[in-house]
Amino acid sequence: MYPPSRSLIVIYYPLILFFLDTVVVLSATDIPNHNHRPMIIPLHLSTSNISSHRKPFTSNYHRRQLHNSDLPNAHMRLYDDLLSNGYYTTRLFIGTPPQEFALIVDTGSTVTYVPCSTCEQCGKHQDPRFQPESSSTYKPMQCNPSCNCDDEGKQCTYERRYAEMSSSSGLLAEDVLSFGNESELTPQRAIFGCETVETGELFSQRADGIMGLGRGPLSVVDQLVIKEVVGNSFSLCYGGMDVVGGAMVLGNIPPPPDMVFAHSDPYRSAYYNIELKELHVAGKRLKLNPRVFDGKHGTVLDSGTTYAYLPEEAFVAFKDAIIKEIKFLKQIHGPDPSYNDICFSGAGRDVSQLSKIFPEVNMVFGNGQKLSLSPENYLFRHTKVSGAYCLGIFQNGKDPTTLLGGIVVRNTLVTYDRDNDKIGFWKTNCSELWKRLQSQSPGIPAPPPVVFSSGNKSESIAPTQAPSGLPPDFIPGEFRIGVITFDMLMNINNSAAKPNLTEVAEFIAHELQVDNLQVHMLNFTSQGNNYLVKWGIFPAESADYISNTTAMNIILQLRDHRLQFPERFGSYQLVEWRIQPQRRPTWWHEHFLAVVAGVVTILLVSLLSIGIWTVWRHRQRALGTYEPVGGIVPEQELQPL
Repeated sequence: MYPPSRSLIVIYYPLILFFLDTVVVLSATDIPNHNHRPMIIPLHLSTSNISSHRKPFTSNYHRRQLHNSDLPNAHMRLYDDLLSNGYYTTRLFIGTPPQEFALIVDTGSTVTYVPCSTCEQCGKHQDPRFQPESSSTYKPMQCNPSCNCDDEGKQCTYERRYAEMSSSSGLLAEDVLSFGNESELTPQRAIFGCETVETGELFSQRADGIMGLGRGPLSVVDQLVIKEVVGNSFSLCYGGMDVVGGAMVLGNIPPPPDMVFAHSDPYRSAYYNIELKELHVAGKRLKLNPRVFDGKHGTVLDSGTTYAYLPEEAFVAFKDAIIKEIKFLKQIHGPDPSYNDICFSGAGRDVSQLSKIFPEVNMVFGNGQKLSLSPENYLFRHTKVSGAYCLGIFQNGKDPTTLLGGIVVRNTLVTYDRDNDKIGFWKTNCSELWKRLQSQSPGIPAPPPVVFSSGNKSESIAPTQAPSGLPPDFIPGEFRIGVITFDMLMNINNSAAKPNLTEVAEFIAHELQVDNLQVHMLNFTSQGNNYLVKWGIFPAESADYISNTTAMNIILQLRDHRLQFPERFGSYQLVEWRIQPQRRPTWWHEHFLAVVAGVVTILLVSLLSIGIWTVWRHRQRALGTYEPVGGIVPEQELQPL
């Protein structure tokens, strides 16, 4: 399957809502689809309820009061992968007791929504649907003149439609939102959407829904800011090439000294835009009029878009400049014949060496500051040719909007400083950043040891704190992962029942997104209703090792206890997980058999040649000097007549 992508909003259904004495029009962007060519249609804002000089969504009072570094932050981990999934998700908890959901973080959307238990048409997603009846703090939004109402005129509704013909609609409600144990922010009441119908990509995606981070009163950020529980800012940090996950912070963080900023105009549109003036390739400025980046919506930064899209003139100049710098690489066809991707082979698989082959690209902002883009910020791996890469920046059809998706900000901390109308960029290792954020958060107490009996011997098994990544000596270029093992403690409520381990294995395979044959039970012990099972995840049948992307996805799910099992399996706890790294074979190990075969072949050919030569020499001595036959012998004719 070709890596999925998103495009900018394409179809807009306004929802008028009265909020803080201001009438605003809410908007939302679309969701990931499986085509990386966007069809961008302008966002049509209704002007009947908004003056041309509309005020920002938060008043000046709030802007002054919330510039406070003492306010808590919500430190939240990001999951999934930009190119494999087309999006990043975070874990959000809704209700009392909390119900967990995997939501796409989207700076282009406002409403946060999840599938409701009453959904008439919702797909099968990562987590169970939200059950309003199970939450003691759930409160539907009663119908009023400021919102669209359901057919019965009782509850406020929302509706979102997107370009690829997908849609989300449902009821608006209020409940408690929690941000995980790693956050300082306490649970807060907020408005969200409870889906009753979803179609298209929304129906088929694995993520549960959308977490709206855009500008608008229903945005999670705006709701927290208005309550004065976080500062008027948030930050995102996406992992680099071949690295899953990242970090998100809701609230203010001190900007690094060398962070570069671009002005963001909140009056222009509901999108987060920046003033892009120039593009440089290999230190040379592209000969473009700065106004080329200011068409229609300007230069939009959208966390939910996978790739980047430039107006035609800018794209052609950028593509030609890149090709000129890497003439020594062979240009090849892309992985999907449906698209004329621009790809190059011969660069090698080591991402750390790409900057020695591909040129540096610089984005220059209106204030003169520049953001340097490494190759991983404009390339993606070719999925069918090893060591080949393709441009992740495309032409945006005939639309003059410049759209910068997640690929441009991989391994970059992006701070949306809404208080000061600017967006900051700081190059960093986003995986390492998450470790630093985690160390600043309250620790999570480990569960007590569990004692199991094996015959007459009792063994105390203390749960271990899973590391925040692979072992220190694991280098993607040097090691491959052979097997991932983990111990699972299961507690069955019914003492007469025994767990169906075959069925459990199938659910593990489903949750970790691997084939059933890759999951093996390695050991099994029990005491009363407690069962300790050791599981192993092995490479696929046709592979010798687990790919780094798949392995990181498995490790993240194990580390963060994200496996979801039916209630009939009882409760479970992951005690410990381990990997068995396999050092990457050297050239000699990988080609040993081929070399041996080659040497043997050469020896055989040599011996055979010597034998033939000896026989021929003996024959010449016996028959005398060879005389050619008059005319050409057919067997000697090597060329066609």
